Amino acid sequence: PGLIKLVFKYRNEGWNELKRSMSKQFYLKSIQQIFNGIELEDLLPYKSGIRAQALYKNGLLEDDFLVKEDGLFLHVYNSPSPAATASLSIAKQITEKL
Repeated sequence: PGLIKLVFKYRNEGWNELKRSMSKQFYLKSIQQIFNGIELEDLLPYKSGIRAQALYKNGLLEDDFLVKEDGLFLHVYNSPSPAATASLSIAKQITEKL
């Protein structure tokens, strides 16, 4: 249910992201709004990245770290970007719970 709410809330952004991924020309127009002088021949294909993020049933995304205890286990459910640069903060949270 959260995914459906998220999709409808950000349908315009999602549609534009889909168009950018399928049309080099549309992608170029988006980039040129930020960087002047970029031309079509400057764009090279590259694989996309994946950013997993916790999503609640109400359609909201969890923007922070989500650490929960479950008996003997400690789960890190959400580690948003830039998790690598925040790894010491995550480690501190985990060691405090232990």
